[in-house]
Amino acid sequence: MNTVMHIHVKKEEPRARVKFKDQLLKRLISTGRRTVNTSYNNRHRFYGCSKTHRPQSVSKYTAAIETSRDLLQRIKDEVGAPGMVIGVSVDGSHVWREGVGYADLENRVPCGPDTVMRIASISKPLTAAAVARLWEDGKIDLDAPVQKYVPEFPQKQYEGQNVTITSRMLLSHLSGIRHYEKDPKKVREDKEKAKRLLKPTEKKEEKGSDENKEKPKAEDSSAKSKEAKGGQKKKKEFEQEEYYLKDSFENVIQALALFKDDPLIFKPGSTFLYSTHAYTLLSAVVERVADENDPIIYNRSRFYHLNKKGRVVNCPYVDNSYKWAGGGFLSTVGDLLLFGNAVLYSYQMAELKNTDGLLPGFLRPHTAKAIWAPVDKTEASWDKDGLYAQGWLVVEKQQKYGQCRNRRHYISHTGGAVGASSVLLVLPRESGHTASQTRLPPQGVVVTIITNMQSVGLNSTALKIAQEFDKPERGVSLPDSRQPPARAEGSVGTKPPDASGHSHSYGVERHHTPHPAPPKTDPARS
Repeated sequence: MNTVMHIHVKKEEPRARVKFKDQLLKRLISTGRRTVNTSYNNRHRFYGCSKTHRPQSVSKYTAAIETSRDLLQRIKDEVGAPGMVIGVSVDGSHVWREGVGYADLENRVPCGPDTVMRIASISKPLTAAAVARLWEDGKIDLDAPVQKYVPEFPQKQYEGQNVTITSRMLLSHLSGIRHYEKDPKKVREDKEKAKRLLKPTEKKEEKGSDENKEKPKAEDSSAKSKEAKGGQKKKKEFEQEEYYLKDSFENVIQALALFKDDPLIFKPGSTFLYSTHAYTLLSAVVERVADENDPIIYNRSRFYHLNKKGRVVNCPYVDNSYKWAGGGFLSTVGDLLLFGNAVLYSYQMAELKNTDGLLPGFLRPHTAKAIWAPVDKTEASWDKDGLYAQGWLVVEKQQKYGQCRNRRHYISHTGGAVGASSVLLVLPRESGHTASQTRLPPQGVVVTIITNMQSVGLNSTALKIAQEFDKPERGVSLPDSRQPPARAEGSVGTKPPDASGHSHSYGVERHHTPHPAPPKTDPARS
């Protein structure tokens, strides 16, 4: 299978540097950029190869877009983010891409659908897909010791005994390799604290109904305290020195020097410990069996954070060459949507009894199923209902009681970097849905949000937006009083300006130029 997917994922380089070697994602990156417009009937021919856009009824998703835009704007205002970009696709078609706010505050450059930002840890699912393809080609043994491919990584010990670290462990954060915190004792203590905090909640659920009468208020206060603790945790994480490295590493092998001689925090295979450094080691494995590529970066955003006074300031210059595979890539919402749909297509191919006339997915069906299969002993910070798989968080469908919460199956990954936050979320169509009986894959909603502000949680927002676009009634047009002028299908309609003078587009893409003056910033720092 020689399919090449045109996804523009770049390794972030200093602004003065243009050309560089990229050995990590040959299977995912192509230097040629092209957009393919195709009818729905022929769409399946291109998955895993290029972008597709199926003409949409102008008003079909108008209500979902307006509701989601309001939610996005509220989140942006609450966290003080200079800019955000969102992309949504439904059943493989891009139905909404829009930028709000500024990519560059100083120069008043607005965010647009093609704004390039740091995607942080969404780099991990991309790396996992590269590993999966190499495994399919027989180039990587996931259960072999990593030293088979990277002899520069020393034999590790835990409590005086030699232990084995495999690529499979690296994929699911079960290797025991540290994250940014170097003190093993502190990491273990924090892990134990987290476990103790979860236990009281479980006990409360078992109490009788009499004790639950006062529960709503208690739950509200505990939710607020959890959010506050979550914010504090993120701020503490960004106090880690390694986030702000300015050293440039010529290759991944050099970057291993940061952690290869440090002791393991846990015995490999025993305990989940999220680790970006583990993905750096994984990328060293990949580079030993992959070829070279030379992409170029365009339309890059600047990056910001809030200082202690709550003022938007420029982030310091950092060099992410020590963690390309785990958190160093740049991309756009359009290309992340393409990636999400390519994996969804591969995943859903396994459910089809007849695949005649369809091209194979970017990954083989059983491979896609494997990377989206929850792994025992894992967890994820952005949704406690989920388990980590191989490069993704997976939340499985569950409904305990009739007419009560119905948890949907979805897959996602979030990211946090200096001056950036991100999420890529896939909500597959439920198998019992009428559309799933008649349509070709991919079936479901893919949402991605990127912002140039660090420490912003976006997973729950992305899930709410995905559910808006997944509602069956979204096929119903808006009431006449809110309908845009009648136009040909697939054209871009506009709603007359409102009282503030803003006009609203109903097309697939929207480039939003903000009207309010941006927050003041400190002098630019390189």
